[in-house]
Amino acid sequence: MSVQNWEQVVVRRGRRSGVTTMVAVHSRTLGPAVGGCRFKVYPGLRDAIDDVLRLSAAMTRKCAVAGLDFGGGKSVVALDRVPGPELRREILLDHADLIASLDGAYLAGPDVGTGPDDMLVLRERTPHAFCVPEEHGGTGSSSGPTAAGVLAALRAGARVVFGDASMKDRKVVISGYGSVGAHLATALVEQGADVTVSDVDEGRLRAAEEQGLRRVRPEQLLGLQADVLIPAAVGGVFGPATEVAAPLVVGPANNQLTEDAVAPALAAQGVLWIPDFVASAGGVVYTLGREKENLTHAEALDRVETLEATTRRILDAASVNGTTPLAEANALAEARLTSGAEPRTPSPREPRTAA
Repeated sequence: MSVQNWEQVVVRRGRRSGVTTMVAVHSRTLGPAVGGCRFKVYPGLRDAIDDVLRLSAAMTRKCAVAGLDFGGGKSVVALDRVPGPELRREILLDHADLIASLDGAYLAGPDVGTGPDDMLVLRERTPHAFCVPEEHGGTGSSSGPTAAGVLAALRAGARVVFGDASMKDRKVVISGYGSVGAHLATALVEQGADVTVSDVDEGRLRAAEEQGLRRVRPEQLLGLQADVLIPAAVGGVFGPATEVAAPLVVGPANNQLTEDAVAPALAAQGVLWIPDFVASAGGVVYTLGREKENLTHAEALDRVETLEATTRRILDAASVNGTTPLAEANALAEARLTSGAEPRTPSPREPRTAA
């Protein structure tokens, strides 16, 4: 993947740990670049670089569509093995030095493999880290707000596919029972859904069983007859030849498609796929509202709920124009990036027109 469309890509070997970390700033057209810090074992350095490029570009679209005055970035710690606690701390401090060297061009948050405690380590070297634990003045985990954003997008999609937003007696399959997947499972069970989960981690599956959820093996997932499929694990789930049994797909996993051309292929199967960068925006919307605009918890969650109207707008446009939700979401992002014509998401303190 070429880096020519990125503003800045920095790859550095840590002086303490010897581990390679990187930051990709895709766009600061709308403001400083924001994005999570991914802490992951990769087959090789090229794989890590490709990941940080794809993820940062998706963050640009996510912020633009969500109406945020921030650009897209991402950072990756490229591991060849899982480190012990002491080495992990050294790696995080090295990564913090890299973030600090960008002087506010990139603002980090948790992502796959990192959490609030890791953000607290980054804060030792740079102020440009979000979601430190609440007892240290941050907002803590963004998993709950991320799940709330997925549920908001799900309501919009369900109205199109099923005629109403109710999840009662709907068969829902969740791929990935991590923190966001667990939040989604709990919320959907409370709404009366019949929930099945899958995960590569046996410990997570045991936790799901203890909550009374059914489990399936990951390789069974896509062919399982269901009303809704929620990808909540890794990306690259859907390729050109992928067949999906569920008519509605919406979830928080980043970069779910191997390429954008997969979107019309899913549509041709009768599958409504809601773009991941739309459905997964709840966490960043909430965190920036709380930590950059000093909104209350309730006000920030209210802003997350506006993702339902955003999703509905995208789906309506796709229906009218005979396109896919991905095409319309990309068009919405591009309009805001090029002309600034789309206003930011309104604050709960500001009046809204009826959607």
